[in-house]
Order: sequence, then structure tokens, then C-alpha cells
Amino acid sequence: METATETPWLTAAEQQIWRSFLGGTIVLNDRLDRDLRTAHGLSMPEYEILVRLSEAPDRSIRMAELAAAVSHSRSRVTHTIARLEREGLVFRGQCSEDGRGVSAVMTDKGFALLEEAAHTHVRGVHSYLVDNASPEEFAVLGQIMQRVITQLGGTC
Repeated sequence: METATETPWLTAAEQQIWRSFLGGTIVLNDRLDRDLRTAHGLSMPEYEILVRLSEAPDRSIRMAELAAAVSHSRSRVTHTIARLEREGLVFRGQCSEDGRGVSAVMTDKGFALLEEAAHTHVRGVHSYLVDNASPEEFAVLGQIMQRVITQLGGTC
């Protein structure tokens, strides 16, 4: 068990950077979510699911794989897919490989909405993040976050 003397406490500068990171990611995600909701009626989690489906072969992914890809619980993904299904943006069907699992499949309507929403999302990413960093700073941010993903076993 680790003792208090072994804890590598953050310096004042590290604490400030950490708080800036937390605050920045919260307000960035909130604004990107608000932009998508206002312009297209999509939340960020819904948008991310549509992106993942659009990139998959036949626009289809097993539900379990989709949950892992977007780092959400299976139940949360199931609820999100149900909403997207009600809107006619996706449907659920048996997996073609073995017929045992369930896949989420993007419809043409879902793909068309994603094509529109992508413009809003990418403009926001540029305006709120990319334009606030030099190319070198942005590259370093990407390198750091990729190392975090690798260390913690995440996907992106």
C-alpha cells in the first residue's frame, strides 16, 4: 500500500496545468456538444457513434465492439443506439459473421446527417482548439494524449 510520503504531489505549476486541462476539455466538449445539438439534433456521443459506424466496413459494428470503441458502457451505447434507431439513423441486426451477436448499422439517412454534422463539428474543433495552438503545440498535445491512451489501454 502506498503511503502519503510516496505520493508524487503536483507542483503549483503542474496543478495549474492540470486544472487548465480539465477545465478546457470540459468547456470544449460542452461547446462541441451544444453546436451539434443546436444545428443537427445530435449529441457528441451520438455523433461519435455515427462516425465510428461510417468508418466501419458496411457501416456496421457489433454492439460490444462499438461500446469499447467509444469508451462507453454497453447499456449506455444500447440506449444511444435506441434513440438513433427511433430517428431512422441506424438499425440493429444480427451479425453476418456468426449470427449470434447484434450489430448496429448506419442507414443512408444517418450517413447523410453525419455528412452535414461533420462540417459543424470540424469547424468547432478548428475554432475552439486548433486555432488556439501553434502546429508544434498541437502536435505535442496529440503525442501526449496518444501516450496516455496507450498507457491506459484505451482506443481512439
